[in-house]
Amino acid sequence: MMQGLEQSSVELVNPLGESDVLLVCEHASHYIPDSFTNLGISQAERLSHIGWDIGAADMARALSSMLDASLVLQRYSRLLYDCNRPPSEASAIPPLSEVTEIPGNKALTAEQRNYRVERIYEPFHQEIATQIATRKTAGRATILVTIHSFTPVFMGVNRAVQLGVICHENNTFANSFYRGARKLSHFDIRMNEPYGPSDPVLHMVTRHGDEQQIPNVMLEVRNDLIVDDAGQQECATLVAETLNSLT
Repeated sequence: MMQGLEQSSVELVNPLGESDVLLVCEHASHYIPDSFTNLGISQAERLSHIGWDIGAADMARALSSMLDASLVLQRYSRLLYDCNRPPSEASAIPPLSEVTEIPGNKALTAEQRNYRVERIYEPFHQEIATQIATRKTAGRATILVTIHSFTPVFMGVNRAVQLGVICHENNTFANSFYRGARKLSHFDIRMNEPYGPSDPVLHMVTRHGDEQQIPNVMLEVRNDLIVDDAGQQECATLVAETLNSLT
């Protein structure tokens, strides 16, 4: 069976939302078309944190509703292509994720790699660029907020942090968000944990936020907090209240 990506990589939620906030969820889905035969991994592995950001999409949807904010979701598994990585980054199509080998990502030809870039990465990022440009033309402000989740245990190490505010050190908006969230919440909230500028995780907010001089923040929520509706609503409420206090 020929490998093919039959659907758009972009799902829009509430595209006419009136909030200044533009929400993005790069790792919203664990979907891998049948023609890719799960990239050679098990179903359980695909559904685990290596295949997507567990709970992030549903939390982002809840946040979109609370804020009346537009939301851009990515519709394929991060293992097919990680849209928070540029095409030049080897981990954009990872042959290894944590300790799991991804056979379907090994020994790809330039043509196979470019196919995923052209069908997943480029349309997704073009939609975000278009959303921002349309707002600018209309005289609207934009605040870019990306929603992610992370596993409580990584490479055998427990992670105590519950909400990470990820940004470059000179990001004044993200720093204000951090201070505001700490005032409103009992959660363990930290700057640049479990990831930070030294990791290749800031591509989205750099390309569409920093380079466009748009306020931005990347949020990482520990996924055991958002596995159900109650947790998703609680975390979305915290983020919404914090954002509302800053705008």
